[in-house]
Amino acid sequence: MGWRSWNLYGANVNQSLIEGIMEGMVRRDPRYTVAGKPTSLCDLGYCDVGLDDNWQKCGRYGSEGYHYHEEDGTPIVNFDRFPDFKAMTGKAHALGLTSGWYGNNCICSDHKIGDKKFYVGDVQAMRAFGFDSWKLDGCGAQTDMQLWHDLIKATPATTGRKAVMIENCHWGSRKPYEPNATWCPWNFYRTSGDVRANYASVVGNLKSTVKYAQQNLSYPGCWAYADMLEVGVLASPFKTDVGLTLAETRAHFGGWAIVSSPLTLSHDVNNHTIMDAIWPIISNTEVIAVSQSYAGHSGSPFKEAPWGEEVELSKVNYAAIKRRFSASSSSRSVEESALGGDGHVEVEEVEEAGEEEVGPLWMPKWQYFYKPVEWGGAKTAVLLMNHDKAAADLSLTFSDIPGVNCTKCALRDLWSHTDLGTFDGTFTAKGVGSHDCVFLIVTPAAAA
Repeated sequence: MGWRSWNLYGANVNQSLIEGIMEGMVRRDPRYTVAGKPTSLCDLGYCDVGLDDNWQKCGRYGSEGYHYHEEDGTPIVNFDRFPDFKAMTGKAHALGLTSGWYGNNCICSDHKIGDKKFYVGDVQAMRAFGFDSWKLDGCGAQTDMQLWHDLIKATPATTGRKAVMIENCHWGSRKPYEPNATWCPWNFYRTSGDVRANYASVVGNLKSTVKYAQQNLSYPGCWAYADMLEVGVLASPFKTDVGLTLAETRAHFGGWAIVSSPLTLSHDVNNHTIMDAIWPIISNTEVIAVSQSYAGHSGSPFKEAPWGEEVELSKVNYAAIKRRFSASSSSRSVEESALGGDGHVEVEEVEEAGEEEVGPLWMPKWQYFYKPVEWGGAKTAVLLMNHDKAAADLSLTFSDIPGVNCTKCALRDLWSHTDLGTFDGTFTAKGVGSHDCVFLIVTPAAAA
């Protein structure tokens, strides 16, 4: 759980902005409470603040014209944007936070840095700067996740924590992007392209986690990750984002929680208008508890409508989901000429010849997810999602839920924090709004 910069700031990020977010993550504002007590985002578990792309100084360096590395493998920081990384991570640690970095960058991505010395240079810099987590993207040549893992373990921490939390951000497309039963040299891994602030994109990214859950390849220490949350991202650097309604925001957060996708915020935590709107969602400790639980299965769909609609890829994911990545492909690039005097960076999507877009997305009218919260069917979370454009009654038959053995079951509504009572065989949620959801805990009635 934490926060990362890309969805809010895109490439227009700097040290002052990140430090401002850090302060917001630990602020106990009286207007934001849990059980009547002022509560910070870090109090809830969102304690890692991660920097994304554009910390580097793009150019041509060394004998081969490396894009952001010296000849010896040392990464080159843009000191105009980030004058003192060590002071920035030190501020995070002083506030009780951890601090995240970003590597194998997409802006001015470099396909000449596959040599081990560049991995070594980056790991040494990461340790020297005091970062605690690392998002490793798939755009450049540094895609050897085992080598990253081995070098991090072999390089002592100077500040920050000894064990570094690693995100494999290979978009569910560029190898290696998935674990197997015995190999996972990262902590969580992207299963899709970038999520965007529209409902179809949210559903598409949520769907991308399903095959990993079904193969039991999403588990503690190796979670399938559908990307950052678009919860509260009302102001976005991406013109194609239309934003999410409050109902869609609730479904988005609930969807990530029910499939155990790490909860990474990316909104402006210092904007009271946004925080007022989404606080009841992101501070819902019962939903967070579902996200953080594990009882043998990470969460997946168990029933959906046989009818629905196809949604074109352009509506699902503006980051151009791709497969068959070549050694020279990248998802976004920036030429030096795009670095304007105002410090803004224009990000251009790159379509490589011979690559295929994935799509369209099949979106059923409704879809039900489950996740065991306690072993043996003692407690199970169920998310009823209405993907339709109109309100609908959503009917649940308890015998359809995997692992649930009760006929008479007690239900609790996690959004309203209320016990709904005991039901025999079935339950119907009346008038669930378009793109909204119902989040339930199901327990045997005798244990309620």
